[in-house]
Amino acid sequence: MKTNIGVFFGGRSTEHEISVISANQAINAIDKSKYDVTPVYITKDGKWFTGAPLLELKNFRDIPALLKQCEPVYMRPIFGDYNLYYTNPKGMFGKKTVDCKLDVVIPVLHGANGEDGTFEGIMDSIGIPYAGCDTLSSANGMDKITMKMILRENNIPVVDYLWFTDRQWFAKRDELIGNVESQLGYPVIVKPANLGSSIGIGCARNRNELIEKVDDASRYAARIIVEHMVEQLQEINCSVLGDCDEFETSVLEEPIKSTDILSYTDKYMGGTKGTKGMQASAKKIPADLPADMTAEIKRLAGETFRVLSCHGVSRVDVIVDKATGKIYVNEINTIPGSLSFYLWEATGLTFDKLMDKLVSLAVKRNSRREQKTFSFSQNIFAMGGGAKNGMKGKA
Repeated sequence: MKTNIGVFFGGRSTEHEISVISANQAINAIDKSKYDVTPVYITKDGKWFTGAPLLELKNFRDIPALLKQCEPVYMRPIFGDYNLYYTNPKGMFGKKTVDCKLDVVIPVLHGANGEDGTFEGIMDSIGIPYAGCDTLSSANGMDKITMKMILRENNIPVVDYLWFTDRQWFAKRDELIGNVESQLGYPVIVKPANLGSSIGIGCARNRNELIEKVDDASRYAARIIVEHMVEQLQEINCSVLGDCDEFETSVLEEPIKSTDILSYTDKYMGGTKGTKGMQASAKKIPADLPADMTAEIKRLAGETFRVLSCHGVSRVDVIVDKATGKIYVNEINTIPGSLSFYLWEATGLTFDKLMDKLVSLAVKRNSRREQKTFSFSQNIFAMGGGAKNGMKGKA
């Protein structure tokens, strides 16, 4: 019997459409002679659907019509239950579960409510093997503030930054503006703390632009980060594959941007290539860098993956300050666009083998987790009078 892979995509995220594209690429790359595939599409309002029509990307041009051809489903948060359940089983004696239970899950959920540990927590509750980072590393990788705190603590270079909440911004705007101007100076980059795909990100070169960009970022997130802007920058990306104890790095790429910041259009539209995801963006592969700089960027990418306890495939984005030669880690993408398959193909690992590796890593991690102790056999409620008096057994 083939292993049944559940590929989850879409989601309640501003990166919804990119998730659909990445998932379609992943599904097409899976070796159908070895695996069955069950697509599970999560709508923008959080409903789950499955069905063969989800396998065709062109069907997403008319989502209401597409969903009429699919079945709404859900999973129960019960450990060991890997079934997909029909939300609306037909008739009193109709089937309640989809024919094949899932064996492994591959989440391709970019951004909030998917890449940030939310979905991973559901999978952990069920106990099903799933590819990619776990709840903690997903949350830490997604939040740019927490991520930079962890990296800085581990001597991984990041640019200077400040952060605050949207409520702090509206309550004491002048004080925060003063902090930015005295501690960072212009220009700065303003970002929502927990979004990707360059959404809500802007450059501010003066006070008026700072106010405008923070106001815009606060539309998307409650926590805002303001970073020193490296003006003579070169952006380099490196993918990492494995787990935090054993991993490998890909060749490097240099994305080609059309503005100060690599935009959503630069990344995903690629001119008129709006169905190809991250691979559509202009880039140099491999990046044209000196050997020693290439080695250092790969080292920093691997260290970032390691200290954040990452798993599966991630992409680490770094900044090279061409004026000083300094290298800074910008961010990690724990579910990268297109799963960074183009970087691994350039490294010598085909997309189908990358998917094989993700399945293998998911099963291996789950097996290791099952060897850990999660509870004790003793029942303190049956141990006599001590337990009734509280933790310390005192009256």
